[in-house]
Amino acid sequence: MSISDHLQAQQADDPQSVKILILGDSLSAAYGLTQEQGWVSLLQNAWQNQGINVVNAAISGETTDGALARLPRLLDQHSPTHLYIELGGNDGLQGHPVKKMQANIQQMIDIAQQQGLSVILQQMQIPTNYGRRYNQMFTGMFTELSVENEIPLIPFFLQEIALDKSLMQKDGIHPNLQAQPMIANFMQQQLEQWID
Repeated sequence: MSISDHLQAQQADDPQSVKILILGDSLSAAYGLTQEQGWVSLLQNAWQNQGINVVNAAISGETTDGALARLPRLLDQHSPTHLYIELGGNDGLQGHPVKKMQANIQQMIDIAQQQGLSVILQQMQIPTNYGRRYNQMFTGMFTELSVENEIPLIPFFLQEIALDKSLMQKDGIHPNLQAQPMIANFMQQQLEQWID
């Protein structure tokens, strides 16, 4: 049973409650840790008595292509009220065309909004060694999507954490155990601004 199925089984079907589907990559999938240690599970625990449920559909290594293909089934399976998109990092690390990434995320937004969901987009960043032009296009893509679709854009949650080696795993890409509560706290503050 996947973590999302496990969470789904635990949650009562309350039509009035908020349910956030997290469509993300390893940064949300607790890479290198247990699911319970990751920021998404910590966030679910913080919201336990507030009628806010979280379904973690993040997968390590996920790309915008893969997430777009999975999204319709996930929406049917979980019937969320909100879609949080934390994607693009793996596409960027693999040097995928920014326009293709943008088109994929736009399709995800369209699919979700057609079903009446509120969409929240996560700003992503990639290492600077991909070149200034590519980095600017990559970063700017999220702002464009946010403005064009009039959806919230959450600041990159590793902005400060990534600069502190004591909060990162040895690969320098993924946050470690100590960073997870910090991310959960940041994300709780950010997401609560956009949850009705």
